[in-house]
Amino acid sequence: MTRLYPLFSGSSGNSYYLGTQDSGILIDIGRSAKQIENALKENELDPKNIRAIFITHEHSDHIQGLRVFASRYKTKIYASAGTIIALEEKGLINDKMDISLIKETGAELDEFSIMPFHISHDCAEGFGYTVQTCDGRKTAFATDTGYITDEMSKAISGCDTVVIESNHDVRMLESGMYPYILKQRILSDVGHLSNDTCAGKLSELIRSGTTRLVLAHLSRENNMPALAEQTAVCELNMNGMKRDIDYILKVAPEQGGKMIMY
Repeated sequence: MTRLYPLFSGSSGNSYYLGTQDSGILIDIGRSAKQIENALKENELDPKNIRAIFITHEHSDHIQGLRVFASRYKTKIYASAGTIIALEEKGLINDKMDISLIKETGAELDEFSIMPFHISHDCAEGFGYTVQTCDGRKTAFATDTGYITDEMSKAISGCDTVVIESNHDVRMLESGMYPYILKQRILSDVGHLSNDTCAGKLSELIRSGTTRLVLAHLSRENNMPALAEQTAVCELNMNGMKRDIDYILKVAPEQGGKMIMY
């Protein structure tokens, strides 16, 4: 059975494993290769069994371990055209690495069918992904976006599991220590989703058929897991949806994540 392991989630690094004990993929690799290896092994997952790494965009908290890990295990890499160019400019990929452009028609890889969708973020060409597995389940990864675009909404609607960004509490951000220009970036249409914006989307997802929700990419400085969770649950309660009856909700841990969805 396919399982979801949030290995790392947050501004200090992001990486998710989706698959079985014998075969899986990574969505992003935003910690060092050693940290990724350790997180996989803690979950009894073999790095050699990773079929491919799908990169959302070129920011360091999503690609930190890419070069070493992919070179060590000869792992295939997929990314958008813009992301590939940005990775080349950073010196993180070369012609000896197995990297492919993922087209808008998607990619077929063993028991995985992966479809990209555009995100609204201040990067070269960011993608989110939906992944359908051989057991018929569909999982969406929708983080690092300033707002939920029509394309994103359509892509993640009806997915069994949705990993969705709940990055910051607006009040914490506005009163916090970040420079004004950084606050404006985070709050912009190419920044990150707030707890309130994320929560406002959840009831629509549940009505579309989603039963499992994972709040992800929480800011260490401008959010708290309990606050993100409370914001989501309160919004869903107001829409008449009961936790553990109509939906299951988890918060992806910053690091060392064990399997939380299947």
